[in-house]
Amino acid sequence: MNTSPNPGVPQQARTPHPLDNPALASLTGPHAHFAERRGRLLRYSPDVSPWLALPDDPGAEDWADAVALAGPGGSVTVAGFEVPPPDDWDVHFRADGVQYVDAGLAAVPDEEAVRLTAADVPEMLDLVERTKPGPFLPRTIEMGTYLGIRREGALVAMAGERMHPPGWTEISAVCTAPEFRGQGLAARLILAVAAGIRERGETPFLHAAAENTGALRLYDKLGFELRRNLTFLGARVPAVEQRQSERVGG
Repeated sequence: MNTSPNPGVPQQARTPHPLDNPALASLTGPHAHFAERRGRLLRYSPDVSPWLALPDDPGAEDWADAVALAGPGGSVTVAGFEVPPPDDWDVHFRADGVQYVDAGLAAVPDEEAVRLTAADVPEMLDLVERTKPGPFLPRTIEMGTYLGIRREGALVAMAGERMHPPGWTEISAVCTAPEFRGQGLAARLILAVAAGIRERGETPFLHAAAENTGALRLYDKLGFELRRNLTFLGARVPAVEQRQSERVGG
């Protein structure tokens, strides 16, 4: 018996939330100009971001396209997928993570924060190397606005924007030089970046490692709330395009 409100009319599937698959929502939306595509797969230009955007239901053909897209021996990063890559891929890291969303941030600009530009990238890369906040590549700055705080001319803290699903912007690369920690610089920059996002009528969100309890306490205090738990996975594609050859050969 059909118990739907409109017999004979199939029920629509739940509309995915942009943050369920933020890389895909970004690369098919505001960040489409960064996208490299093969089949249903998209990825950021490799000097912009390592994120690979899988479809919501990745299958063997999609993973074969990932081999061709990333190239033999190439590395990709995905988040939030329970489907593991094929056995011949080298999973070089797997980590539990969280996704937080704005639930009442007191977002305000910061008078000391300056907008960083391409000329600042060498210093930004150096700060990232010393603090390890996550992937930041030579063209990551093109993904959005990055703000920094300088002391005696040196860049000592920064934060900025990364993935950009429609209506949302991710805050990322939050880091402070070790000798300047404990001064609230990261919190100030997060709120300043969030203020710019809010000014565009969008909502801030962020990802973090679940084990980074200090950062999570800060995010809770600032007014973020947990949306979901997820897994970050970094994998290296096979050195030989075996899967692509098998598919072509039938």
